[in-house]
Amino acid sequence: MQITLEVSDELGRQLQQFPDRWQEVLSRGLQELLREQSANFIDEKQIIDLLASQPTPEEILAIKPSAEFQSRVSDLLGQSKAGTLSAKGEAELERYLTIEHLVRLAKARAFEKLRQNS
Repeated sequence: MQITLEVSDELGRQLQQFPDRWQEVLSRGLQELLREQSANFIDEKQIIDLLASQPTPEEILAIKPSAEFQSRVSDLLGQSKAGTLSAKGEAELERYLTIEHLVRLAKARAFEKLRQNS
């Protein structure tokens, strides 16, 4: 299949370094995007699904991020502190921090409900 696309001058100059490897460059970039799409938000989606399912207070209090999720957030926070966080990374970190905030609020309410029922 032949595809024609227009790129910026800067990207064009970078691509000129690899004239016989453009298919590989495109394939690698596509693989990275697909990995991000499929793996990056697993915890985020699971947490949102759980919160939307009207869970019990005990289920809310049991929410814990996976090791991969924690590692990614730690990495993004480190980049932020070092001043090397990209705009994309900043948006990702903001999403994660928003979800963390929502989970904390849900846990506070769940704890209060359990306390009232005791």
